[in-house]
Amino acid sequence: MDLDVIIQRFINEDGDIVLPDNFTIPALAEMLHFMGAQMGKLDEPNIRYWDYSGSSEGELRIYSRREVNTRIKAVAARLMQVGQPGDRVAILAPNSPEYLFGFMGALYASQVPIPLYDPNEPGHGEHLKAVLGDSRAKTVLTNKAGAPAVRAYFAEQPAAQRPRILSVDSLPDSLAESWVPIETPEGTDTAHQTSFLQYTSGSTRMPAGVVLTNQSVVTNVIQIYTAAKLKQPLRAALWLPLHHDMGIIVSMLLVVLGNEVEIMAPRDFIQQPKRYIDQLSRREDDPEDIHVYSVVPNFALDLAARYARPGEPEDIDLSVVEGLIIGSESVTQAGVDVFMNAFGPSGLRLGALRPGYGLAEATLIVNLADEPRFTTFDRAELAAGRIVESADGIPMASTGRPVKWMHLAIVDPETRNEVPEGAVGELWIHGANVAGGYLDRDEETREAFDNTINETIQPGLPKEKWLATGDLAAVHNGEVYITGRLKELVVVAGRNHYPQDIEATVMGASDHVRPDSVAAFAVPGEDVERLVIFVERAEEAGEDGDAAAEDAIRAAVTSTHGISPETIEFYAPNEIARSSSGKIARRVNMKKFLER
Repeated sequence: MDLDVIIQRFINEDGDIVLPDNFTIPALAEMLHFMGAQMGKLDEPNIRYWDYSGSSEGELRIYSRREVNTRIKAVAARLMQVGQPGDRVAILAPNSPEYLFGFMGALYASQVPIPLYDPNEPGHGEHLKAVLGDSRAKTVLTNKAGAPAVRAYFAEQPAAQRPRILSVDSLPDSLAESWVPIETPEGTDTAHQTSFLQYTSGSTRMPAGVVLTNQSVVTNVIQIYTAAKLKQPLRAALWLPLHHDMGIIVSMLLVVLGNEVEIMAPRDFIQQPKRYIDQLSRREDDPEDIHVYSVVPNFALDLAARYARPGEPEDIDLSVVEGLIIGSESVTQAGVDVFMNAFGPSGLRLGALRPGYGLAEATLIVNLADEPRFTTFDRAELAAGRIVESADGIPMASTGRPVKWMHLAIVDPETRNEVPEGAVGELWIHGANVAGGYLDRDEETREAFDNTINETIQPGLPKEKWLATGDLAAVHNGEVYITGRLKELVVVAGRNHYPQDIEATVMGASDHVRPDSVAAFAVPGEDVERLVIFVERAEEAGEDGDAAAEDAIRAAVTSTHGISPETIEFYAPNEIARSSSGKIARRVNMKKFLER
């Protein structure tokens, strides 16, 4: 099928993305499914799932487009029997086909899915309690592997307060025959109806439900398709948690398009990164002109390079990798270099790596680079709020240009004026991909989503309805460089220091430091903020090397940044707090330090 022709149906005569009257995502999915049937493609693989829970070799389960459509409709039919349109449905299951069946089934039932965690993973109890209380989910979808943990979690609640729990893989396929789409009355504003809720991490506040509408989801999917330059035939390999925006939106896109998405659990990648590299590699059953896509955070590059390097370059064929989008955290020169050194000899092209930037409040992607491009900026100028090229400074990754159908501006958060190219300010965006706000949080929604620019520089920029992202950035040669988080700046003696810059210095100071395992943050002092650094030891390092490493770290940070760390603490691997996607959670670690 010609997807470019389908996309054109959403572009009006002014070139804007506009949803047709009474549009729904299930209606689009069903249209594409019908087209697939006409082309005889319904028996082609749609979901491939590797289950390593039983053995290290793994068990492969394959679901055709026909089977996936049947399972989605079976879930939808059951949800329609027990619930009403608009009910909220929490997905609490491991990465699995059932997760996707449940998510899409809720959409097909005109209910609102809420992608949440694998219930077997520890550490989510308080966050889950807050999310379920905030969302007031009527139903929880899980699978047989997650059901015991889900039932145990809710067993402590009074029966009247427990949501309904359904195990997706216990529902018979025959239910699909009873599914009928819910009629949408003429004139209904379906574009701004809630599609699903994406909850924020809540590391410094109660988690907030980002309201993603049909308009924002479809707009960003078209933006992703255009910016990533997706080529057919294609398949995708994913290990990211499906409750993360990158995981669920990319998976949903592939399921709707009828392309193959291959998934496994994050822990199965962490335990053996080679499993993921093998998924990226050419398979015997691949068409000759296959294009493979994936999305990963930066830390995965180093992990894969260290533990998945092939014995011989020709053991794998990565020439089929067309796009590896790197997001979720800062992209580092070291990460890209080590990844290319490991896998370039196996055919991986540097241009296949695509650093990007996005956030849930913009649905997913905001910027996407054509290839890794690092520019070295002067450290002192950066501390003063400007990016100026320097031979000896901080290498930073370009996140490319903004995606189409969206405005982006760098704004002084105090004056609310747009700043010129080269100046650091808060990144603001405006477009139909921006979410509808936070669920039941009017004040926070106004603060984040309803901002006005006082003075603009770019011609034709709208004045109102800007999303203030909270991220600091600057534009250089037309491309966007993310410099840090507004609330994470380390300010000592009136100078701004970016935590990721200090963390890079620490990692380069001693072999005692584990890569991508440093947290730098500031805590209040009597007169000035104090710099605290948490460090994980390298895999083979012991506590006896802490003292020498501390001296080396203190010397490097002092000489490079002009500040001396007040406290340096060492931890064993994986002891520093991280987000569920593996990123260092600076503010969580700061909270841990302050609460002692």
